[in-house]
Amino acid sequence: MRHKDCEVQTDEAEFLLQNVNRKGDLTAEGGDEKVEIQSGSWYNPRETLMRKSGRKCICMLISLIIVGGAGFMFLASYCPDAVCMSLTSLNPKAPTRQSQTKTLKTTRQSQTHNNNNNDIFNKDPFDFNIDGVGRPLPDVARTFASFADVTSQDFQFDIEDHDVIVFLHIQKTGGTIFGKHLVDHLDVARRCVCHRRVKKRCTCLRPGPHSDERWLFSRHSTGWKCGLHADWTELTSCVDDMMDKIEGQEIKRRYFYITILRNPIHRFISEFQHVRRGATWKTTRLFCNGRSATKKEMPPCYATETWENVTLEEFMTCESNLAINRQTRMLADLSLVQCYNKAMMSPEERDNTLLLSAKNNLRKMAFFGLTEQQEVNQYLFEETFNLKFKKRFLQYNQTISETTLQDIDPKILERIRDLNRLDVELYEYAHRLLRYRFEMLKAQDPHFEEHYENMGNINFSWESLN
Repeated sequence: MRHKDCEVQTDEAEFLLQNVNRKGDLTAEGGDEKVEIQSGSWYNPRETLMRKSGRKCICMLISLIIVGGAGFMFLASYCPDAVCMSLTSLNPKAPTRQSQTKTLKTTRQSQTHNNNNNDIFNKDPFDFNIDGVGRPLPDVARTFASFADVTSQDFQFDIEDHDVIVFLHIQKTGGTIFGKHLVDHLDVARRCVCHRRVKKRCTCLRPGPHSDERWLFSRHSTGWKCGLHADWTELTSCVDDMMDKIEGQEIKRRYFYITILRNPIHRFISEFQHVRRGATWKTTRLFCNGRSATKKEMPPCYATETWENVTLEEFMTCESNLAINRQTRMLADLSLVQCYNKAMMSPEERDNTLLLSAKNNLRKMAFFGLTEQQEVNQYLFEETFNLKFKKRFLQYNQTISETTLQDIDPKILERIRDLNRLDVELYEYAHRLLRYRFEMLKAQDPHFEEHYENMGNINFSWESLN
């Protein structure tokens, strides 16, 4: 008799037993075969059929175990992206295969300097690992190099390999000036080539063997490939695919995210002035979870072509004005709060999640700076990336927005501060974190005074001090 599966065999056994009890004999047909069963013989149909059924089920289970074990061994040895990515996302401190094999390429000899004074930096007081909110998106966890990675593990930015700096440019933070520093003033073996006919566009190719690849993803190098002033959510879901498209091939890269923040009150006033002169960012995608925000989710603040001559009161009272808490929104993982759909969470829960996410993402960036700390920014960047600028950063003591502040009623300024309370808290956190990073690298640098004093001096050689 041919048996198909356990369930069918059990049904057949019951049928056979019924017929045996009723007639005392049975003839079962199975294709061209016939089996005659005589009553009163030693043959027990129930026992025989169930024994065969059990053997077949056991064989099937053993086969599944063998196949599953072989598959696990294959995945463990090969570890494709999806598997490795899930493993590293479960354990943020587990080193990736790339981080284990990367060789350190730096001229700094500072890790062993003054170890007794560095004990305060052994534990990061800004660690958010216990919170589980605001970590890098799963699809970038494996290739996302944080400040902790760069400064504590056995790899560093390598411009000649497949490392890419990604500049998250927040409006009215001085990002344009910093972006120009990257393409114009970095002392690299192969300078960026800027094109006069294409405004604000340069080609930044690598020195070394991968000379047809780009090492910088920014407004001034690649343009707004992931959208106008793309935020954290947009960049982390877009950059890798876009780099493959630009270079015409799939490459495993490491991404080093950087950004600049600014005093939220000054930044808000600066954006207000920019908008009232007629500037807009209407082509911003606001892309999240595979789609752009709808007009219902983010209704426009004005019906005309621009918001020219808008009053400060109008600018403040539009609830969907993206200038409000812009820095927090652009640094947070918006998928944690259902993107721009505000109906899914209470305002308090949404704000808390956005703020925690923005803080954590900022902490995990390889570098960030503050508009108000230009020289500190330069030192941190040069130490972090083992690159130096040929020009010293200038600190402008007064900006247009600061001048305007003197003409604004203190009560209005307090309203602006309250309106941007998330950005205010984020900025205060960023200020403490920047100081912590500066003091840490300073303590590890045996030639800090010479480095800091000679930033921007093209005739100064750090290597000569080692």
